[in-house]
Amino acid sequence: MEAEEDKCVKFENGLRPNIKQLIGLSEIRNFPMLVNKSRICDKDSKAKANYYKAASEKRGRDMG
Repeated sequence: MEAEEDKCVKFENGLRPNIKQLIGLSEIRNFPMLVNKSRICDKDSKAKANYYKAASEKRGRDMG
């Protein structure tokens, strides 16, 4: 059981700060679940970034 926890902690430490912050709060100690949740957070953060980028570009065009 301890090896699984160590593996999870090492994995969390390698994540980007924004994902690490979201995942770290959950304290997931099941490796496959941790990897899966990280992937979901990563996709979600990329989708949000793309949405805001598109929205700000549109706003820039409307003002010009």
